[in-house]
Amino acid sequence: MTILKSMTRRALMGIAGAAMMTSMMPAASFAQDVTIPIIVKDTTSFYWQIVLAGARQAGKDLGVSVPELGAQSESDINGQISILENAVAGSPAAVVISPTEFKALGKPIDEAAKSVPIIGIDSGADSQAFTSFLTTDNVQGGRIAADGLAAAIKAVTGKEEGEVAIITSLPGVGSLDQRREGFLDQMKTKYPGITVVVDRFADGQATTGLNMMTDLITANPNIVGVFASNLIMAQGVGQAIAENKLGDKIKVIGFDSDEKTVGFLKEGVLAGLVVQDPYRMGYDGVKTALAVSKGEKVETFVDTGANLVTQANMAEPKMDALLNPKVN
Repeated sequence: MTILKSMTRRALMGIAGAAMMTSMMPAASFAQDVTIPIIVKDTTSFYWQIVLAGARQAGKDLGVSVPELGAQSESDINGQISILENAVAGSPAAVVISPTEFKALGKPIDEAAKSVPIIGIDSGADSQAFTSFLTTDNVQGGRIAADGLAAAIKAVTGKEEGEVAIITSLPGVGSLDQRREGFLDQMKTKYPGITVVVDRFADGQATTGLNMMTDLITANPNIVGVFASNLIMAQGVGQAIAENKLGDKIKVIGFDSDEKTVGFLKEGVLAGLVVQDPYRMGYDGVKTALAVSKGEKVETFVDTGANLVTQANMAEPKMDALLNPKVN
């Protein structure tokens, strides 16, 4: 009888212990069960790899699963729509997305938001369904580029005067359209001596940017400056300037950075880079999505900032951190 009582007590203690462990498990496993996909425009671009690195770190810090999704090119609009639809079909806690094209992604995002919260980053869409939107003020980014280009031209010629060009990577992309708008408006209102004589759209390929710039050099010999409004165009335009050894004559302001464009900046091929904070967009995008999934209140719009990096300030700690983000 004593042995039986002892066994009974041990059994009861075991059951109680198991029950206690079970009661503790939901809180511990909740985060592990939360899935927040992030969908970028192009998984092959260094810029978007930085965004994904920020999202990946957020997933580790917050204990949530963050599938890293995206097409192979920023021009693959239908591909991104399919990725969004498939992601929503998996019933995630929320979705973080940077829309490839403003108009085309509007309705798909509206539809997706009927099922899960949608957090937008970097570029907008023709939708009012974003629970929160984290981005650079791209109009202001365009103004910063205009100021940087005017200063670079003045440093060489002594005057804020001359003919300049703008090359936009793709038409219809919200962030790029806004940069173009800000650049053109700033040039018109602040720098009357500078005339935008070329305003062209490319097809999202660096080779096209290279060819466009090569043609400009021949067709427009008076060009003194260029704004290449994203990383891919900055690569192509920079390559053309480097091949023709025109860094002293034609000043170029690019947007975003990678090893190649930072190299161009160091060599004087590019006069400056307007640099965003893509790591923060990825990290805070996931962090915001998790907060929304828990029913917490979040900001509807967050400006993640932009800075002009030049040879003169690129070694400063803040600028160095933006040029050399952690991508592992």
